Amino acid sequence: MSDTTPLLDVSGLTKHFPIKGGFPIRRTIGAVQAVDGLDFQVGQGESLGLVGESGCGKSTTGRLITRLLEPTAGKISYRGQDITHADRKKLAPVRSEIQMIFQDPYASLNPRHTVGKIISAPMEINGIDPAGGREKRVRELLETVGLNPEHYNRFPHEFSGGQRQRIGVARALALEPKLIVADEPVSALDVSIQAQVVNLLQELQRELDIAFVFIAHDLAVVRHFSQRVAVMYLGRIVEIADRADLYGGPRHPYTKALLSAVPEPSADDAAPAVERIRLTGDVPSPVNPPSGCRFRTRCWKATEICSTQAPPLVRIEGNREGHLTACHHPEEPATATVPAARKAL
Repeated sequence: MSDTTPLLDVSGLTKHFPIKGGFPIRRTIGAVQAVDGLDFQVGQGESLGLVGESGCGKSTTGRLITRLLEPTAGKISYRGQDITHADRKKLAPVRSEIQMIFQDPYASLNPRHTVGKIISAPMEINGIDPAGGREKRVRELLETVGLNPEHYNRFPHEFSGGQRQRIGVARALALEPKLIVADEPVSALDVSIQAQVVNLLQELQRELDIAFVFIAHDLAVVRHFSQRVAVMYLGRIVEIADRADLYGGPRHPYTKALLSAVPEPSADDAAPAVERIRLTGDVPSPVNPPSGCRFRTRCWKATEICSTQAPPLVRIEGNREGHLTACHHPEEPATATVPAARKAL
């Protein structure tokens, strides 16, 4: 792989879940457009955050990347190799390099297996025998994620939620992956534990040079962890940029609305209050999304063109290289971060 080739390259990624109906013959009568044409890249050792409201397709995207789901259309390239529709034999060498950390630490661990069995399972499945044996490797991984190596023979029910998620992290590290998809890894944990797990993942990323696709709805957590951030709405990416550019100068109205809801503590009593943008209406159904721009039904800047033409995800005037926005009427860069310019709907 050359220096210019991204570790992960996703182009036009689409996943539609068919809706069956009719009697007596069950036929396809529609489709849930969970993911609809995503384009993004992840470099070696880079962390990309995926944010958006519940139901926007973040978790489905993560499962498509790891090939736990079969894409309807599009292309997934890993280290220059097309793995979009690769069979089990072709995926075998890639499986060990792409791992996943699941959202619920209570459901993702087998309650009948010991911690040692859970973490060593990936090595057994892939026929890997590390130097010193699997048990030694598991104990090393437990220590790496901040757990006691003596916990090797314990069962999941003997651990707290934060400790269980650390076990899940150790399992993901067992095969020395190059890419980890973390699907809301801290959303099921207490706030007091979230920072510990996020800091652990950040430390592992730096030390082991692992790339992350970090899926979350908490913008504060994503800002802390991710180098680049992609904002999703109803199955599509509406804005993607470097962390500083996106948080400092959002250009898409939806991104701006999301950021306006993030509490910003300030020691300066004289600082102007940030007015929150309150979006009207509910998120449209992915079964029948709006024509043109999918955000137009809730956008205060929508015009006729928004209903007839879907805005492409491109670099617009005033954006830095790599800052892409899908909007016909983007926010002005000079006023995007001024609290007084925010409008409550």
